[in-house]
Amino acid sequence: MRKIELFERELDETPIQMLSGEYGHNRFFVKRDDCIPFCFGGNKVRKAAEFYRDIRKTDTDVIMTYGSNSSNHCRIIANMAAAMGLACHVISPAEHRERLYNTRLVESFGAVIETCPVTEVAETIRRREAAYRTEGKVPYFIAGGGHGYHGTDSYVKAYREIECQEKRAGLHFDYIFHASGTGATQAGLVCGQLLSGDGKRKIVGISIARDAARGRNVVKDSIREYLADDFDKLYTDDRLIFEDGYRLEGYGSYTEEVERLIDRVMALEGIPMDTTYVGKAFYGMTEYLRSHEIADKDVLFIHTGGAPLYFDRLTGR
Repeated sequence: MRKIELFERELDETPIQMLSGEYGHNRFFVKRDDCIPFCFGGNKVRKAAEFYRDIRKTDTDVIMTYGSNSSNHCRIIANMAAAMGLACHVISPAEHRERLYNTRLVESFGAVIETCPVTEVAETIRRREAAYRTEGKVPYFIAGGGHGYHGTDSYVKAYREIECQEKRAGLHFDYIFHASGTGATQAGLVCGQLLSGDGKRKIVGISIARDAARGRNVVKDSIREYLADDFDKLYTDDRLIFEDGYRLEGYGSYTEEVERLIDRVMALEGIPMDTTYVGKAFYGMTEYLRSHEIADKDVLFIHTGGAPLYFDRLTGR
């Protein structure tokens, strides 16, 4: 099992960039997690680094995971497996499949992509994992999006990183926004806030797919898992803001308004955003602040990556 030197230690800080354009009546900053130097960066690299350190303690010879054809998570896990010299097996829903740049990258890393109806995903994962064990292999399964304790822990660490950056810059962000998908990123940020005792800011997850009922429950379950015995002592429902009003028609959907905003941010700031995750969440953030009449605040948006998806849009896919 080969080492990845980048993952052998804690990841370096990602920069926080103040935006020069006008996106509402607040001061906007972007934490560039898309700049983590591995496979186009993103929040999935933070999570992968935590899984990497766990895998290194085992006799794993095949990494299994789940994700759609547009999944940034699958791209990064497939790249990590290749770098480690391990096989990778991706279970993916057969519905609405296109051969996107993320798909091509997963294939280029040598991963096996097995498709099945979305209703059969859980059974397919169970059956495939059992088959590997029968063959004498040692599979290591990573839930879709890097969901789970390690994924949550990666953003507890990111929250502490933000606090250190604030202290050096003499700032305190009133709001932190980000795209909320499978929920580990939001769970980690909320846990980081609860453990720090900082009740002065709001963390807002902009849902890219799930409705509030399901999304909140999934994030809350992750918070409960991470905090364990401290959950009842630290957690209050007002700390979990899961906003589903900007998911449009659901996963992968977007509007011309979202596209125009993405083009504007790229032109003014040089920051690429995609229509599935980051651009959609950035749009949701601006609308949330406008509709809630929030002004004159310091607002941090976490760029969670997805550069290949930006180029999918330019090529008309």
